[in-house]
Amino acid sequence: MSGKPKLHYFNGRGRMESIRWLLAAAGVEFEEAFLEKKEDLTKLQKDGSLLFQQVPMVEMDGMKLVQTRAILSYIATKYNLYGKDLKERTLIDMYMEGLLDLYELFMMYLIQPADKKEQHFANMLDKASNRYFPAFEKVLKDHGQGFLVGNQLSKADVFLLETIFVAEEYKPDILASFPLLQSFKARISNIPTIKKFLQPGSQRKPPLREEDLPKVMKIFY
Repeated sequence: MSGKPKLHYFNGRGRMESIRWLLAAAGVEFEEAFLEKKEDLTKLQKDGSLLFQQVPMVEMDGMKLVQTRAILSYIATKYNLYGKDLKERTLIDMYMEGLLDLYELFMMYLIQPADKKEQHFANMLDKASNRYFPAFEKVLKDHGQGFLVGNQLSKADVFLLETIFVAEEYKPDILASFPLLQSFKARISNIPTIKKFLQPGSQRKPPLREEDLPKVMKIFY
């Protein structure tokens, strides 16, 4: 019997946060080994743990998994969060790729140069409000189910919920004109495993603050 998955990353969101969300949604307990200095990353690189010399890395089922999308796909497949057939998996992947494009905009905001921040902020909220959230509102309307794909929870539902929470940190009323997304948020947030992860004291990470950036950059650069 293998132990809990062990997540190797810095103590913050970044590219590991979606993995934390998905494991939590699946009801899987996990451990975290935080990179606190450059030497922690170098050690993983030197001992051959990182195939492409970068994190996130998840030790799970006797493997050292890297690349966020691959890790998410493995977890989703293992815990039945990846649809029931090829068509459903393809839709899930399609929705995930769109959400990743939006999520990347939010993730990159903090590291924008001062003179580009305002433009980036306006662009990411415009894309969320006028491209991505309207698309998912339409998906929910057309599908007519409680989930994005099929009739059960998938990794796309979990990632959409995570992205909604992140978007609301920048604009609390961003779902004002999306009633189906509002209902979706309330419904998926109440799934017991996810509800637990949303409580204070869970392994969910807070937004990265500007003053934390230098410490994080020292690990990677």
